[in-house]
Amino acid sequence: MPTPTGRQAGPIDVEAVRERVNAALAEFMDGQSVLLAKISPQLVPTVDALREFLLDGGKRLRPAFCYWGWRGAGGSAGSEGIAHAAAALELLQASALVHDDLMDRSDTRRGLPSVHRRFEALHRDSGWRGDREQYGASAAVLLGDLLLIWCDELFIRSGLPSAQVLAAKPAFDLMRTEVMVGQYLDVLEPVAGDSADEGALERARTVLHYKSAKYTIERPLQVGALLAGADPELVAAYSAFGLPLGEAFQLRDDLLGVFGDPAVTGKPAGDDLREGKRTLLVAHAMRGLAKADARHLDERLGAPDLTADEIPVLRTLVERSGAAELVEHRIDELMREALTALDSAPLVDGAARTVLLALAEAATVRKY
Repeated sequence: MPTPTGRQAGPIDVEAVRERVNAALAEFMDGQSVLLAKISPQLVPTVDALREFLLDGGKRLRPAFCYWGWRGAGGSAGSEGIAHAAAALELLQASALVHDDLMDRSDTRRGLPSVHRRFEALHRDSGWRGDREQYGASAAVLLGDLLLIWCDELFIRSGLPSAQVLAAKPAFDLMRTEVMVGQYLDVLEPVAGDSADEGALERARTVLHYKSAKYTIERPLQVGALLAGADPELVAAYSAFGLPLGEAFQLRDDLLGVFGDPAVTGKPAGDDLREGKRTLLVAHAMRGLAKADARHLDERLGAPDLTADEIPVLRTLVERSGAAELVEHRIDELMREALTALDSAPLVDGAARTVLLALAEAATVRKY
């Protein structure tokens, strides 16, 4: 697997970690399903929706970084506790996605109906009274909240010694705070931000750091390391590796959100344009276009009446601006920074370095 530095990542078994995380999630959901069934048979649709959302798809990227952060700090490869603790990050991710899809009015997730659309359909097909869209939105809010509660429950009850869990809990809690405030700043920018002012790029970077970069890679690595009793030097090294890598990951996601193939992304073409996301890619595009084109992009981005025919027009404007090339160049810079940090990180288990190198490649080299 080639990297920007020309090195090769050796053979790894990332899929084995994914299977262990999936097994931990399935075991946890079995227990929660019994609990909800005791409360009321009317909760069966919620159980089905959550099981499908959690277990049918997902790259398990955050659990993978958590697990290999643990291994790099000397944690045991055979520990079942780390598989459960890492799986808690996937419950957090699922919570964020359920809410994110609702806020973005997304119809699909991973090629399937988003949770709020699923419950709208349940309302319609059941012939229930009232506003089905409001019911779908209410269900998504509550189920997302339930997943957020469960992520804490699974982390605390992972089976790892309580001292190790308590050592990692502040980083776990900080990660959850950061992603929530990052999401709020993302919601704020389209309604309160001025895409033409000098602060737009910096605000876009702030959203990128807190909504995605820290949450996706840096904090999961640190949580895994702290669970294994890592010293501050390794925790800092994981930050030096994880933050630029997380930024590169999100920049790749921004490109996919505009230019991605729906068959690959599981989302409609140009979905970020329809949703009006003010990403770093868009901020660069605003600066690279003539005033009239920048104004048009600004006015039509995320407009309620935006038509499917307008998506290719907006995509062409972004492409013409040169923003995509700027972002690709920045991804390369960030990857070099991340891999340099990984080279010097004081990892206890050398196998972790090889796997983290491969994970870095998988997180950032996704085609559109």
